[in-house]
Amino acid sequence: MKAKDTILLLLLVLAKFILQYTLIDGAYDLHRDEYLHLDQANHLAWGYHSVPPFTSWISLVIKFLGNGVFWVKFFPALFGALTLMVVWRSIKYLGGDLRAKLLGGFGVLFSVLLRLNTLYQPNSFDVLCWTLVSYFLIRYLKDEQPKYLYALAIVLAFGFLNKYNMAFLMLGLLPALLLSPQRTIFLRRELYLAGGLALLLVAPNLIWQYQNGFPVLHHMNELASTQLINVNRLTFLSTQPLFFTGSLFVIVAGLWSLWFYKPFNKFRSLFWLMIIVLTLYTYLKAKDYYAIGLYPIYIAVGSVYISRWFRQRWGQMAYAFLLASPIFYFVYTYDVLYPNKTPEYIMTNQSRYKEMGLLRWEDGKDHELPQDFADMLGWQELAQKLDAVHSHLDNQPSTLVLCDNYGQAGAVNFYGRQGIRAVSFNADYVNWFELEKPYTQLVRVISASVVEEEFRETAQYFNVAYVADSIANSYAREYGASICVFQDTDVNINEVIRQEVEERQLSRKW
Repeated sequence: MKAKDTILLLLLVLAKFILQYTLIDGAYDLHRDEYLHLDQANHLAWGYHSVPPFTSWISLVIKFLGNGVFWVKFFPALFGALTLMVVWRSIKYLGGDLRAKLLGGFGVLFSVLLRLNTLYQPNSFDVLCWTLVSYFLIRYLKDEQPKYLYALAIVLAFGFLNKYNMAFLMLGLLPALLLSPQRTIFLRRELYLAGGLALLLVAPNLIWQYQNGFPVLHHMNELASTQLINVNRLTFLSTQPLFFTGSLFVIVAGLWSLWFYKPFNKFRSLFWLMIIVLTLYTYLKAKDYYAIGLYPIYIAVGSVYISRWFRQRWGQMAYAFLLASPIFYFVYTYDVLYPNKTPEYIMTNQSRYKEMGLLRWEDGKDHELPQDFADMLGWQELAQKLDAVHSHLDNQPSTLVLCDNYGQAGAVNFYGRQGIRAVSFNADYVNWFELEKPYTQLVRVISASVVEEEFRETAQYFNVAYVADSIANSYAREYGASICVFQDTDVNINEVIRQEVEERQLSRKW
């Protein structure tokens, strides 16, 4: 039986990797966020403007492996596969049989994680860490062995070093334990030793934040004023069931069992954890996907609870329905939820995308393509056209390539020729200028919405100024972004840039 379990788990993991690589159509490039994360490998630090350092470590590994798209997509798929394995392991520990494991495995495999794990962002590892924290909490509450508490602390620390979203899990976990029968944990020495271990591991990032004026607080304030302001609290709650729709009944059963099923009384803190975290997110108007990491462990708990009915005839029929439900939902959403259809297909089939709310962007408005899809177009075109423009310039080493945003700069650096290192005043690029180089000419990538204004403002300081090319892909979010060349100036470009960098860096300190 153990060999059969292992074989089935490996088949699920294999299916996970195959799906992740086949759910992206060749029409799409990498996502704008992926370029920034990959470029962090060239600027290692204990922190960045919007994220902690963990992603840069993975980016360094990807760089050593050749920086190919295969490896860029491999790691989020790996973290998704590991999440599935943790759920499988949790079911085994809670006493679930093979049918319960398959129910949990299918629930995790055919879920929103298939979309989340298509992108190289901190979110995939974030979900894995949330699931591991819950797993080690279950192990500690049942066995009361300090090693599981220390393991939990290590996962919390690495989760925090990956994404500050982990702080909400911490904020939910402490009161959840206080509200449960296991509140005596606060009288135990190992809890505070584990807390000290976690604090020690995250200390380098906290020190970096302090030394740099806590830019994360500025980023959160900026996020709240530009994106979260468009989040509706009711919309946040209404979208939560959509992440694991195929396993919704299993999740509800898991929550029910944590309160009413006697063998799970020791784990009641998990019930309060979901209530508290969702309440926090709702109050703060968080993005809906921040909470995805909550759910996998409840799929595990619910699968074990439901499995006790499987031996009855009606239970076998119910099991077949519950097992197939995630697959049915995957098939139903296959054409719309994933970037496996070309932009042309989406444009002619917009009704389904609109019905599912996929056309709504962070600005609160509906657009022609889902935002993530539009953010995966036009980047190679930009890099190729900038390469062509740059190759015809004299004094190429003295040319500063300045972009409007991190996606443009990251794409140029990822796809562009050796020797071109684009920068921007946006995101972390403001810290990556090489001002020791004497710049005599400027190539600007200017976003379409401000190209006329920015071109006129910059051109007045140069004797030669012209628009060399622009992004022609009308489906790209960067459509119309222009490559502008500015030459022959008496202005000290380095000094102007240095002053702007200092002002931008100062403005990001809390």
